[in-house]
Amino acid sequence: MEWLLVGLGLLILLLAGDALVKGAVNLALRIGIPALIVSLTIVAFGTSAPELLISVKAAIDGVPGIAMGNVVGSNTANILLVLGIPAMLATMHTHNCETRKSYMQMIAASVLFIALAFTGSFTWISGVVLLGALVLIMGLAARDAQAHHKAGQAAEDDDAPEGADPNMPWWRIIGFLALGLVGLPLGADLLVDNAVVIAREFGISETVIGLTLVAIGTSLPELATTVMAALRRQADVALGNVIGSNIFNLLGIIGVASLVAPIPVAPEFLSYDLWVMLGASLLLVPFVFFGKDITWKWGLALTALYLGYAVSVLV
Repeated sequence: MEWLLVGLGLLILLLAGDALVKGAVNLALRIGIPALIVSLTIVAFGTSAPELLISVKAAIDGVPGIAMGNVVGSNTANILLVLGIPAMLATMHTHNCETRKSYMQMIAASVLFIALAFTGSFTWISGVVLLGALVLIMGLAARDAQAHHKAGQAAEDDDAPEGADPNMPWWRIIGFLALGLVGLPLGADLLVDNAVVIAREFGISETVIGLTLVAIGTSLPELATTVMAALRRQADVALGNVIGSNIFNLLGIIGVASLVAPIPVAPEFLSYDLWVMLGASLLLVPFVFFGKDITWKWGLALTALYLGYAVSVLV
């Protein structure tokens, strides 16, 4: 029954997160907030809402292993699994991808996150630092986007964020917002509470559940997006999706969760999991800086590395 409830909680989270994004995007556009700002803020935060609610709920409930495992495990899965599986379906040509700046920001965010982790606990001070770094990165992204627009380098249809519908009636906007705001905490409650029960039944730690079951589940939206991007030969979308998601996970999710309650860092994160996450991030160097194609062989290797990591965590 607990496994069924975890699956139900995850499904509710994914559907509620999608509904919240659609509602928030169209509300913002209807009241005159520029589409560029909507894309950089509401969509970015909205797509991370499931992970955010899970980590906040875990911090409140006193199971910080799930909060940390959710973020660290998701970032590792995003690179090894979310890029690995699509690459086995279609080669991703990266020579025209402009992701160097955002990739370096992701590495900087990872280093900052690891440095703060070695203080032993993510406190409200850590949260302020992480959120400050996120605001800085978003400000730089907004500046770059404005520069592209002024230079005429952005296509007109790039302005409209995903989920935007200029003809959406008000009752649908309110309905989407209500579904998101009700569904997210409900889904988080179901997933976290039952994941803890499963961990105790099998004699494994909440940290391991966070690093595996919860992390893979919350990476499913990124996986779906990246599979479609790979099939459409949009390697820049695939890489950008993974890099952007990882930045938000590190800075936004733990940043907010640590403002709600302190998140102590278990020793296994400091000795193993954080370094696996950083190592996985560094594997992107050939694709980001040297334009190496992500072929099926690379996809197989990345996926195998993730499976090996998951087994090492579970045993």
